[in-house]
Amino acid sequence: MDIRKVKKLIELLEESGINEIEIKEGEESVRISRAPAGGPPQMSYYAPPPMPLSMAAAEAAAPAATIAAAPAAPRSADHTVQAPMVGTFYSAPAPGAKAFVQIGDEVKVGQVLCIIEAMKMMNQIESDRAGRITSVLVQNGDPVEFGQPLFSIA
Repeated sequence: MDIRKVKKLIELLEESGINEIEIKEGEESVRISRAPAGGPPQMSYYAPPPMPLSMAAAEAAAPAATIAAAPAAPRSADHTVQAPMVGTFYSAPAPGAKAFVQIGDEVKVGQVLCIIEAMKMMNQIESDRAGRITSVLVQNGDPVEFGQPLFSIA
């Protein structure tokens, strides 16, 4: 909020005879009240509310039962396919359709592994290595970040 607007509010408070004024502008708000015995006005500034927890932080706060159900981490010798963009992970071409790949499937270079929806665009993610899928590290419909591991291929 602009300091000139705050000064204008102080003047308005002094001229009007009211004891307190609070103005909200978007996510910011300013509250000005008269000090007792004619002292200078008191100002309180409220910062915008904090952003909601990111999905990663929410997952970190998940109960132990949920964490135990998460897919196993890839073995160190496995190749990890990472998300090339931020978006929503889809394991199948359509709701209710069979998944592109499952644990144990043999994949070839260029074979579609999943879809990541980014900005209303469906992007097919292809395998960059031939091998066997040893783990699927993301669940259908989960949001993914750039560089997040999606699959392990042995």
